[in-house]
Amino acid sequence: MCCQLLEKPKVVLLAGGVGGAKMAEGLAGIAGIDLKIIGNIADDEAFHGLWVSPDIDTLTYSLAGVINRQQGWGLADEGDRALTMLKSLGADTWMFLGDKDFGLHIYRTARRAKGDRPSQIAADIATSLGVSVPLLLPTDDVVQTRVQTDDGSISFQEYFVKLRCAPDVRALSFEGVEQARPTSETLAAIEAADLIVFAPSNPLVSIGPILAIPGIKEALLNAPARKIAVSPIIAGGVVKGPADRMMASLGLEASALGIARHYAQIIDALVIDRQDADSAKNIEALGIAAFSEDILMRSKKDKIRLAHAVLDYGFAMSDYHVEALP
Repeated sequence: MCCQLLEKPKVVLLAGGVGGAKMAEGLAGIAGIDLKIIGNIADDEAFHGLWVSPDIDTLTYSLAGVINRQQGWGLADEGDRALTMLKSLGADTWMFLGDKDFGLHIYRTARRAKGDRPSQIAADIATSLGVSVPLLLPTDDVVQTRVQTDDGSISFQEYFVKLRCAPDVRALSFEGVEQARPTSETLAAIEAADLIVFAPSNPLVSIGPILAIPGIKEALLNAPARKIAVSPIIAGGVVKGPADRMMASLGLEASALGIARHYAQIIDALVIDRQDADSAKNIEALGIAAFSEDILMRSKKDKIRLAHAVLDYGFAMSDYHVEALP
């Protein structure tokens, strides 16, 4: 395989919601790769009788160009009349769902009730919205993140949305993961990949559930592709989300080095922010190559620039020679 020429390398991205969607957009903006995305489904929960899949929807809406850019989630030009009616009827409406969003959840729930595969439903939704990049579910089974707090166990959405990440996290678990089975599409994508990228998503509750599904971590470890991650931590903090607070609550170091330690057994390289460049030597002491970039993605240009850098670093470590990407 030494110096094998790849005209259109196969790239697999493991991703959660907002940070993962930015990385997905960047990679999707590079025409010279064959991209597949494996998204997190452990944030999924039923609201008002409808099955909501926040991370998959954020990925789909972002790639379709219909995301609410200011929020980073939900649809642009959205209304809240359905939620207002529910509230007037006494329903608990702490989870915001827009009117158009409700339509998608109704469609998903109706198809699930008919017995359709969740993977096929997600693929059909993405196609209907004009997304050409395959968006894969790691499992068709229900796996849900549970957050253990001092007041008991709650769902991730209760922790993240209702309680605004206020409680200390004492433990995390993925309900249903022991019985879950990986989808054949996900295993095939990992096996065939030339490069596997871990998005700058929460390593505990976005990437963690994917890795916890029996068979997926093993497939990643056995895959011949190089694995490169992008740190979600910049100078000890995050751009969005609770990753730093969750890591600290669980006794983990909320830093680029902490991310490297968390992924130490599975990745070959970590892209860190230039502000964290002084941690590169400690990361490399773990046997992980460290590359410094400006990893804050403020614009589409930033997303594509970072995606190019990730691909350049990833393939520079491999036995492949990749033709210049556009």
